[in-house]
Amino acid sequence: MTHRHLNTFVGVLAWLALPAIASAQHDAGIPQIEDIESLYPGKAYSPWAERSFPSRVYWGETHLHTGLSLDAGLFGNTTGHDTAYRLARGEQVTSAGGQPVKLSRPLDFLVITDHSDMMGIATDIQSGAPNILAVPKGKEWAEGFAKGGQAAAEAAFDLIGNFSQGTVPVELLEQYSPGSTIYDSVWEKIIASAETYNEPGRFTAFIGFEWTSVPKGFNLHRNVILRDNGNRAGQVVPMVTQPPFGSTDPLDLYQWLEDYEEKTGGRALALAHNGNLSNGWMFPVDKTYAGGRVNKEYVTLRAKWEPLYEVTQIKGDGEAHPALSPDDEFADYGTWDVGNLDITELKKPEMLPGEYAREALKQGLMLEKKFGTNPYKFGMVGATDAHTSLTTAEEDNFFGKSTSVEPSATRVAHPFVKSALGAFEGDMLVASGYQGIWATENTREALFDAMERKETYATTGSRMLVRFFGGWDFGADDLRNRQPAFLGYEKGVPMGGDLTMAPSGKAPTFMVIALRDPIGANLDRIQIIKGWMDDDGDLHEKVYDVVWSDDRQPGADGKLPPVGNTVDVEAANWTNTIGASELATVWTDPDFDADESAFYYVRVLEIPTPRWVLYDKVRLGAHIPDGVELIHQERAYTSPIWYTP
Repeated sequence: MTHRHLNTFVGVLAWLALPAIASAQHDAGIPQIEDIESLYPGKAYSPWAERSFPSRVYWGETHLHTGLSLDAGLFGNTTGHDTAYRLARGEQVTSAGGQPVKLSRPLDFLVITDHSDMMGIATDIQSGAPNILAVPKGKEWAEGFAKGGQAAAEAAFDLIGNFSQGTVPVELLEQYSPGSTIYDSVWEKIIASAETYNEPGRFTAFIGFEWTSVPKGFNLHRNVILRDNGNRAGQVVPMVTQPPFGSTDPLDLYQWLEDYEEKTGGRALALAHNGNLSNGWMFPVDKTYAGGRVNKEYVTLRAKWEPLYEVTQIKGDGEAHPALSPDDEFADYGTWDVGNLDITELKKPEMLPGEYAREALKQGLMLEKKFGTNPYKFGMVGATDAHTSLTTAEEDNFFGKSTSVEPSATRVAHPFVKSALGAFEGDMLVASGYQGIWATENTREALFDAMERKETYATTGSRMLVRFFGGWDFGADDLRNRQPAFLGYEKGVPMGGDLTMAPSGKAPTFMVIALRDPIGANLDRIQIIKGWMDDDGDLHEKVYDVVWSDDRQPGADGKLPPVGNTVDVEAANWTNTIGASELATVWTDPDFDADESAFYYVRVLEIPTPRWVLYDKVRLGAHIPDGVELIHQERAYTSPIWYTP
């Protein structure tokens, strides 16, 4: 299939005009109901009336930290929830480092997910509170922070290291754990702040937290999102990980979620992130990190409580790895594969299958065959994981992971983590990402429900619009419609949906539509990634280029030539003289076997654009080491559509 599929769809923004109403009018010149219904599949003249499906995408993120998080605070973030919400809503704010910052466009929703463990301790360390100074280790951290500079950084890393290794003094844990006066007060303030900024229909502030399980440096973090208001959230306190007050086992988190819903009558979900730093433990297929088993209970509970996975963020992109997907030329994007979170254990090749989303989606098919439930049937989410209170995912507006690496001429030289075994260098930070949610309205309820049904997609920071539908009867003529989504819902299922029991002789058909970010780069191509399990239980994947821009043809190897490159590295700019502002097609799986379980998701690629390091070079005169990537291709990942025989 070529770019010429686009010729049947001239201008997605206009969608093509419908046949003239006048041609269907009677003598009186008044359209008859039956004629109107023949032109619009709805029940009224207004095409948007009597419609219950989502008609717009809402942008936001589900992973942001403020100065209340112990690591964020110790790295210099003195700003709180007010700053985070005000920026997300479109206001200009001042960063903890004293710089003015504003988003290009407001977001629609935000989940502030401060670490549940020891919330509030950073503030007290910064101030040298008496209860901190009374504990030798606390006094050491407070004195280091007070000195500033390298001493403060070392104190912060030492605290994080003690947290990762489970060696924080119990005296401090007791004061900053659920049930203590300090901890409960902080949780009350978090709830109150979300209630203040939540404005149904305009801006959604979810109540949430991060359960930061990191046993021995293995990243098993989950973000918890509550659908509910403060009355319900206030009936509980977050779960923590540090013993004896908490647990690092996800099974215990699932029990917390169960208890929350039973106690409050509310609803909650969890989403994992950064499997790339778990050293193989994020997506187990046999044993869990703690010696547990992947059994019927495990797969059932994980499927119930984790409908989403954070596939891209600052600490690396987690869609695919080139060693796992050697035939995918775009698999090596934002790859972090040095070791675990604190680099106390280096990465080994055998760890990789348990770390990346595409491989997990494949392994989920196998586990479903074995246990009857797919634990890795998740939708795609993008977020920042910024510890600055700032949701800045755009390359030309990237304020870094922490306050210590806000924009400066030297920040690229500061490693994110460095140990005797290796380092995550400063240039490896990825300015990512955002989440698009197709929902009926901008409320906690509607957005949460859309997340649960997985009608979401992730981007690396761009706000491109992507629609993805699967069914059995889509055809090219379905794109000749002013509202293709109408047919998408009527004839099939959206991203996150399921197809079952293929009609005799039919293969699934997919309708995909993408529009560029209005202030962003043109589109290179749309790909559909398929994963499946054959009759022998072997797992496979294939990447299909289904529609693309410009006058390109696949080569003899089946590969589509690169779209080109318009980036001006001297000016940190690009032009939209290549690529397409919109792409759309209907694609039929040419390799379909009705007896094989499969999944399909969409990856949309933009044309090359500058990375944040190039903006630092041009704007700030930063010295960029040789070999650092200055140019990249932003992308979007949709939630899959699954086929089950």
